[in-house]
Amino acid sequence: VQLQASGGGLVQAGGSLRLSCGASGRTFNGYSVAWFRQTPGREREFVAVIRWSGGNTAYADSVKGRFTISKDHAVNMVYLQMNSLKPEDTAAYYCAAGTPIVSSWRRERSYMYWGQGTLVTVSS
Repeated sequence: VQLQASGGGLVQAGGSLRLSCGASGRTFNGYSVAWFRQTPGREREFVAVIRWSGGNTAYADSVKGRFTISKDHAVNMVYLQMNSLKPEDTAAYYCAAGTPIVSSWRRERSYMYWGQGTLVTVSS
C-alpha cells in the first residue's frame, strides 16, 4: 500500500487547512488510518486516528476540539480538517495505515504503511 499525503501549506494563526491521505494499491478497508506530525529534533507525535470500518476516532489532547479526522469511502480518502491553527501546530504531517488494537492506536510502531510528509507552517 502506498500512501499519499497532501494539503499542507502556510497559514496564519487561527486559520484552517485540510490534509488529505489517499492510498494506491488497495483500499483502506480493514485498516485504521492515523495522522502523526514531527518537528525537527523531536519524535513523531500522534495527532488523530480513524478506523475505516465503523469510524471510531481518537485525538491527541493538543488538537482535540480543533482538528477533525474523517473518511470518504467513495474515493478512498482520509482527511484531517485543522481549524484554529496555532504556531505550535507547525510540523511535517504524515498519514499512516495499520491494524493496531485500540490500546496501540497512538503508537507509531503500530502502523506499517506511511506516506511522505506534508509540511504545515502556521505563522503568528
